[in-house]
Amino acid sequence: MPSSSVLPSGDAVPAARPFARWLGLALLLVVLDQWSKWWILQNYQWGDSTTITSFFNIVRAHNTGAAFSFLAGHSGWQRWFFIGIGFVASAFIIWQLRSHGEQKLASFGLACILGGAIGNVVDRFVHGYVVDFLDFHWAGYHFPSFNLADSAITVGVIAILLAEVLRWRRGE
Repeated sequence: MPSSSVLPSGDAVPAARPFARWLGLALLLVVLDQWSKWWILQNYQWGDSTTITSFFNIVRAHNTGAAFSFLAGHSGWQRWFFIGIGFVASAFIIWQLRSHGEQKLASFGLACILGGAIGNVVDRFVHGYVVDFLDFHWAGYHFPSFNLADSAITVGVIAILLAEVLRWRRGE
């Protein structure tokens, strides 16, 4: 249902549709994620690494599993399982964005998760694995490599948790 906001002069202008804005953010994240992975695939062979700082490398890694390579050692069924989960999660998130797009922080989080999920589903569908390339390490500890889609998902989860804490504190 279209809505309008009223300017101080009394002129009515159509308000930006929140749903389209959140889908636009998700699309932007997918494009940035896929572009970064394309660049890695064009410039690095599997396992190649470039040291950037004493704690950060760019590396080409392939992850056939989920977060932290969960289920990576299996025979390949997990590819289609994670693609299916990605489709179901995306449909649920789109429904939530359509229903609650005016809730800015939570919708921002959902859009980030949507963009990240779609970015990783595209990888699984096209390559059979997710392309990871951000590699952090410190004092002998090594964090598993990840990508922009994973970062977007993490930011999205943090935003949703923060939105819920704020909602709870307001007593809603």
